[in-house]
Amino acid sequence: MAASTASIPSHIKAWVYNEYGNIEETLKLDSNVALPQLKDDQVLIKVVAAALNPVDYKRALGFFKDSDSPFPTAPGYDVAGVVVKVGSEVKKFKVGDEVYGDINEYAVNNPKAIGSVAEYTSAEENVLAHKPSNLSFIEAASLPAAIITAYQGLERVQFSSGKSILVLGGAGGVGSLVTQLAKQVFGAAKVAATASTGKLELLRKLGVDLPIDYTKENFEELPQKFDVVYDTVGQTDKALKAIKEGGQVITIAGPASPPAIWFFLHSDGAVLDKLKPYLDSGKVKPVLDPKSPLPFSKAIEAFAYLKTNRATGKVVIHPIP
Repeated sequence: MAASTASIPSHIKAWVYNEYGNIEETLKLDSNVALPQLKDDQVLIKVVAAALNPVDYKRALGFFKDSDSPFPTAPGYDVAGVVVKVGSEVKKFKVGDEVYGDINEYAVNNPKAIGSVAEYTSAEENVLAHKPSNLSFIEAASLPAAIITAYQGLERVQFSSGKSILVLGGAGGVGSLVTQLAKQVFGAAKVAATASTGKLELLRKLGVDLPIDYTKENFEELPQKFDVVYDTVGQTDKALKAIKEGGQVITIAGPASPPAIWFFLHSDGAVLDKLKPYLDSGKVKPVLDPKSPLPFSKAIEAFAYLKTNRATGKVVIHPIP
């Protein structure tokens, strides 16, 4: 669906906050937010779906205010939508293309003021990819930050075929993709993962060889040790007890005790392009929380739910007006 430039409004609806604090208290719906200005290397996206990430509410608390954008801030890193305008230097996309991506190349360094929890957002072409045609906008929006984090973390520890891995938080947004990528893309010999009792069946469906119920078992006391532990929940001290000699721990829930590696993604559309065959074939599947999608009007409830750390897979907002 191509949009004529005339039909793009000068002001848009977005959920924004104007001060730091708990996002479910500071976030307000504003129907008169200025449309993001487009730079030469950016595209303007009519947002169809947006996924929420913990970085959104940590940013709202002022965790990286020294490098943040000025208020008002519309949260949202993950987007899926339709290109309605392209900057003069853009080569990869044209008006009407269906795209997805994490719009902030570096999560904590000058993120965009108007994110994806808005009718329109802008993003550089290098952080975006063409949406796989077999994925819905809701599924596509759930992927970018989580799948890039999963992939780059595995690359960082030079994960390779024949190795074993333990994923802490295997049913979460990132963990549910680490388990799949480790096996389908990197050729893991064995994938173990922790989850609560009710989520063990999901782990099996994702191809996990050894599902561990963390409410009943201490993974660090298992006789079996692993080449890599990928920690998405913040348990590096225990994780270091679960690796083989010479094994590695990588965590996205820092700060980490050395020798564990604390790691941040760097958003990159090329990673999404590289993983497209696995998404097209269904070898790697998006995992959506049963509550997803929540409508745009329920953004505050969506963030409150994300903050419980009980979500399975991703919390997505759709439709967006």
